Amino acid sequence: MTHSLDPYRLLRPLIFQLDPETAHGLCFSLGGLAQRLPGLLPMLQGVCGRPEPAIARPVFGLPFRSPIGLAAGLDKGAQLLPLWKALGFGSVEIGTVTPRPQAGNPKPRVFRLPEEGLILNRMGFNSEGMDVVARRLRYRPAGLVVGGNIGKNKTTPEEAALDDYRAAYRVIAPLVDYVALNISSPNTPGLRKLQAPEALGPLLAGMLALRKEMGMERQALLVKLAPDLSSPELDATLDVLAASGIDGVIATNTTLDRGIVSEVNRAKVEALGEGGLSGRGLKLRARNVQLRILQRLPPQIRLVACGGIGSGEVAARALQDGAALVQIYTALIFEGPLLVRRMNRELETRDFF
Repeated sequence: MTHSLDPYRLLRPLIFQLDPETAHGLCFSLGGLAQRLPGLLPMLQGVCGRPEPAIARPVFGLPFRSPIGLAAGLDKGAQLLPLWKALGFGSVEIGTVTPRPQAGNPKPRVFRLPEEGLILNRMGFNSEGMDVVARRLRYRPAGLVVGGNIGKNKTTPEEAALDDYRAAYRVIAPLVDYVALNISSPNTPGLRKLQAPEALGPLLAGMLALRKEMGMERQALLVKLAPDLSSPELDATLDVLAASGIDGVIATNTTLDRGIVSEVNRAKVEALGEGGLSGRGLKLRARNVQLRILQRLPPQIRLVACGGIGSGEVAARALQDGAALVQIYTALIFEGPLLVRRMNRELETRDFF
């Protein structure tokens, strides 16, 4: 389906009249309805098409039918997994899931910048809690790789963070295909301090010990990093990761750097207040971090590229750089659900798989 035949192009101006969280809730309600109506998902899958076997790839011992995944943060509670599968995603990362339910930061906390292709958010790990999410995961669809992104509760002090990650892991890990530790969101006070070697080493040791205790050594454990570490900080963090025994790195999370916004819109963004930026302007910064990771980490630690990826061309470049998989989020908001189909089709025309 061409851009001119994409119904989202007609609906987007109306959707963007709504507050972002209101629009999100409406779209999720419609998505839930689509999952309940007999025959609608197969019809949608017929429009979007299944990814061709040529772009399938095994990563972490898992069969990804497409390297394109949905990044954490959009389907926090694992509500629309059948829909994401019908749209052509190879994987979905749910979460961030916290042990206890929490409301997140006060509203308004999400802002669109269509002229920049950016979203600013300061959600703050709004989560229904691990038990609610776990109940949904028991009914996940076959044929879709599902990752579980976990984090600590806002009220948990940094020195007790390991307890929260372990609690969430115990409940979520048996129900997903891999687990990602979110230590890089800018919207939970102190969370990014967990990327520092003195905090990261004990955290990873504790998580890997729990994985072994639960007999789940074959399940991949990943860490999601920020794009805002200085080169020395990033290198120090990567050295800890290289020595730890983890399986993968997701790079990157959102950025606090307002410099990715064009000068004409920077004052507007700064007036919106705190929060992380995601989208088109993050592409270069994220890629620089990704290339550093690929250069410094051993090849058995796989990279999942995330940040500013919004087309098949950009996804292909990340894969050619050496990423094992890519994830999208912000581009889906601006381009609509048929973006996944277009990206899959573009990857299918390339010969580097």
